[in-house]
Amino acid sequence: MQNYTKMFQALGEPTRLRIVALLHRAGKELCVCEFVDSLEERQYHVSRSLGVLKNVGLVTERPEGKWVYFGLSKDSDEFCELLLKAIAAIPEAALRKDERELAKRLKLREGGKCLRGAQKIHLLSRRDNSKEKHR
Repeated sequence: MQNYTKMFQALGEPTRLRIVALLHRAGKELCVCEFVDSLEERQYHVSRSLGVLKNVGLVTERPEGKWVYFGLSKDSDEFCELLLKAIAAIPEAALRKDERELAKRLKLREGGKCLRGAQKIHLLSRRDNSKEKHR
């Protein structure tokens, strides 16, 4: 019972719900920087949100070189499937901006892979932002 409660708690935060909705609608793994640009949320907040979702078993993490891709868990049970159906029922208008920004961001992929970091520099953490300034 505790795991189900944790899943609801995880989805009770808007950014985490938006992340799962984007993953479900995209139908593919997405890189952290793609979430940052699509959701227009700071990298730190996106990474923490992905960590929470991973800890409750809703998303999986797959490193590839210097990039980390996240996808919906393939080991979902009937409860998770019903949660995803509920998320899929969120009206399209509520997520339109996120989907539009993701579509723009996915056009930057090369060979189906994310090869560029976050493009909206103002959303990077201060530490990451200072690295960009020195390049």
